[in-house]
Amino acid sequence: MSEEAIDRHVGVTAAERAAHYPNVTIFNHRWDLPEALQTIGVISRQETAGLTDGLLTDDVPIVLNRLIFDYDHIMICGPVFPHEVVGFSGGAKYLFPGIAGAEIINFTHWLGALVTSMHTIGVKDTPVRRVIHRAAEFVQRPIVCLALVLKGSALHGMYIGPHMEAWSAAADLSAQLNILSLPQTFRRVLSMPAPIYDDLWTAAKAMYKTEPIVADGGEVIIYAPHITEISYTHGRLIDEVGYHVRDYFLKQWERFKHIPGGILAHSTHVKGKGTFDSDSGVETPRIQVTLATAIPEQRCRRVNLGYADYRTIDPQEWVGREAEGVLLVPHAGEMLYRGEALFRAKEPV
Repeated sequence: MSEEAIDRHVGVTAAERAAHYPNVTIFNHRWDLPEALQTIGVISRQETAGLTDGLLTDDVPIVLNRLIFDYDHIMICGPVFPHEVVGFSGGAKYLFPGIAGAEIINFTHWLGALVTSMHTIGVKDTPVRRVIHRAAEFVQRPIVCLALVLKGSALHGMYIGPHMEAWSAAADLSAQLNILSLPQTFRRVLSMPAPIYDDLWTAAKAMYKTEPIVADGGEVIIYAPHITEISYTHGRLIDEVGYHVRDYFLKQWERFKHIPGGILAHSTHVKGKGTFDSDSGVETPRIQVTLATAIPEQRCRRVNLGYADYRTIDPQEWVGREAEGVLLVPHAGEMLYRGEALFRAKEPV
């Protein structure tokens, strides 16, 4: 990000930063530059096999932004929410993959995709969380964590201490505040991400947080007229592979193994659970995902997502129709919606 973009992101002008925060520096994390990174260890393939329940058995280099080693003490400060890759965000996740190298970024994201978002989001103990906590053991600096728990914009808790303990307590409270379990599922959900998400890569939380409330054969419509781009960083690769269920990639691995795991993971998380028959070439997603954005119809179809003209949709017409199997979710991406019957029926990985 440029300095101007950083100023906009944190909500201050360049003059205000200079006047009020002269000793505060904001760095870009250049995960793409080897000289910005430092290798601090390796998780062996034998250990990854145990941590991941055998899903992945690779040596994983532990690579971090070398800037942190210029400091005597690391402070992690951030919120803890249900998360599609790791179960609950926060804690050591701000190190791995937060300021990590591409190897562990891709490893953890693909691992989460193998488990699937439906089996991960809102679950405290996950294979990805185990890998993250193991990686954090290689960091030879004192770490203190300020783990925040919010519901919407309201602060409900702050836990301060060693990162595992603070994160664990925050995750327990977040599960109470940020998971809404309902007795029914819905055939159609209009999911409206907040304007802070400026591309599908980030706004896809509107899918992740509502997928568990959608009945088999149902539909999530991501309603975001302000979004014009799939991903400002990774759009070219996403255009190349499109959006598909996990088994589409697993059963054609030689075709896709060169694609970074983070890209494949995003693809499967957005498409959701489903099956792929390699003999017939037929892909059957569990639900339909439709974009009602400013992304053109041709591009939506090309990446294997549905399209709806947002100008034909009035969100007010979706209000109060739960009895019809229709749900409106404003501020989507914050609260995890979970259908109790569907959650209980999830088959083992």
